[in-house]
Amino acid sequence: MAKWCTSGARRVNDTFPHIDMNQLQPIDVEALIGPNDSRHAPRILVLYGSLRERAYSRLVAEEAGRLLRWFGCEVATFNPSGLPLPDDAEADHPKVAELRELAQWSEGMVWVSPERHGAMTGIMKTQIDWIPLSLGGVRPTQGKTLAVMEVSGGSQSFNAVNQMRLLGRWMRMLTIPNQSSVPKAFNEFDDDGRMQASPLYNRIVDVCEELVKFTWLTRGRAGYLVDRYSERVESAEEVSARVNQRTL
Repeated sequence: MAKWCTSGARRVNDTFPHIDMNQLQPIDVEALIGPNDSRHAPRILVLYGSLRERAYSRLVAEEAGRLLRWFGCEVATFNPSGLPLPDDAEADHPKVAELRELAQWSEGMVWVSPERHGAMTGIMKTQIDWIPLSLGGVRPTQGKTLAVMEVSGGSQSFNAVNQMRLLGRWMRMLTIPNQSSVPKAFNEFDDDGRMQASPLYNRIVDVCEELVKFTWLTRGRAGYLVDRYSERVESAEEVSARVNQRTL
């Protein structure tokens, strides 16, 4: 897994020229976890939804990655270039296998999509569609945290983030309350691809901070939080049928 991930340590180039560092506060981990909870760095997977050379969703994803590392996370960003369409390749395709392994590795995710024709992009949806609801008896997304963001070329919209929230719920993820929508994204980045100071940038900082807090708070309890009566009943019936069968 290390070949895809950065360490939890901050990178030398993780600079924040447009942040008031006096107000950027480390996560108070002890306020969020129990005495016996794991203290390893939260593992966050970042997905973005464009292959353009200057893709603003990728630039937002990069800003999020810098912030998440500052907050103490281990971050992996998946490059969707080369990922086949769903059902147009086998699950052992290298890009599919990479994405699925990262989904299993992660404890939280960030999804960043452009809005195109009033919806998330096909590239974004393709990545999500390749992550199955169940994989080898393990649900790779259930109980994990999720933050959603979007960029658009016109006025502010929430179509893409609303769609991604629906998908997150369908995949039984814990989608945090905060979200980000960046209108006229071409105005928000400098020539070096860094997002300029603005309330829109501040909101991205808010989203990342909140995601890390929710990940610390819930990851050790995710199994209990998503445990369901209906599934316990079904599992009990399956066990009963198996142990009471007359013939093999």
